[in-house]
Amino acid sequence: TRAFEPLAVALTSWPELQRCAAAGRRIMSLLGEPEMPGESDAPEECSISFDHVSFGYDDNEVLHNVSLDIRAGELTALVGPSGSGKSTILRLAARFWDPQAGHVLLGGLDERSINPEHLLSRVSIVFQDVYLFQDTIEANIRYGRANATHEEVVQAAKAARCHDFIMELPNGYDTVIGEGGSTLSGGERQRISIARALLKDAPIVLLDEATSALDPENEAEVQAAMGTLAQGRTVVAIAHRLRTVTRANAIYVIDSGRVAESGTHESLLAKGGTYAKLWGLQTDLDAWRAKHPHGNGDTPAQ
Repeated sequence: TRAFEPLAVALTSWPELQRCAAAGRRIMSLLGEPEMPGESDAPEECSISFDHVSFGYDDNEVLHNVSLDIRAGELTALVGPSGSGKSTILRLAARFWDPQAGHVLLGGLDERSINPEHLLSRVSIVFQDVYLFQDTIEANIRYGRANATHEEVVQAAKAARCHDFIMELPNGYDTVIGEGGSTLSGGERQRISIARALLKDAPIVLLDEATSALDPENEAEVQAAMGTLAQGRTVVAIAHRLRTVTRANAIYVIDSGRVAESGTHESLLAKGGTYAKLWGLQTDLDAWRAKHPHGNGDTPAQ
């Protein structure tokens, strides 16, 4: 029987070994990627421009000839159907990738000429898929700025509306959370991510607001935290609920990888185009939800 024990152990461990091998291949592939070029420092001026930008994955074009201007110190909103290319615009702005055609400019300087590390130091990113590490709450917030003091971490947490729920945890800021933040709610994870961004204190904020999936109480807390984060910064926000960006300085409607229309909330409603139709649908849906708070009955036709 003992002669078969090594074989039994090997068979039992085989799936885990396969997963480790796959992870190793992905890591080696990433390490083998060439470093992104760029030697210039990022300019102080924090406007962002897309100049006839096109981008795609393999043979699938995601953005086609997109031009838009994001003014320094203002809130610019991106709205449109799921899969229209909004998230790709944010990732190109942060230079996760370079465009295949056209130019992304920061302060008038092509981002391809800017040192990637210096560029990212000027940008805070708050996306829907918040990843938290299996570590303490304080350590997860401190990823925004590694040399921050405990007092600075607490200050950022208070501004992000997460200090109160942190203090209710068994060990407060020393509470270890599960991998991916599994022990926290979606709204709590989002506020931890906002606290990170506040601690980093970068002049540019790229924001994919996830309030469409939150309950009203968490949504209000996240919206308040986002408002604090946006103060005095250049903000590009993907909005899933249009009422959250009615005060945006500029709104771009993205549809099928193109800019369908742009303007302020009022001017876009006056045009009666795609934005006005989306606004009407969301207004009807919000009214229906107000009448059916527990989801009883059929949803309105869209």
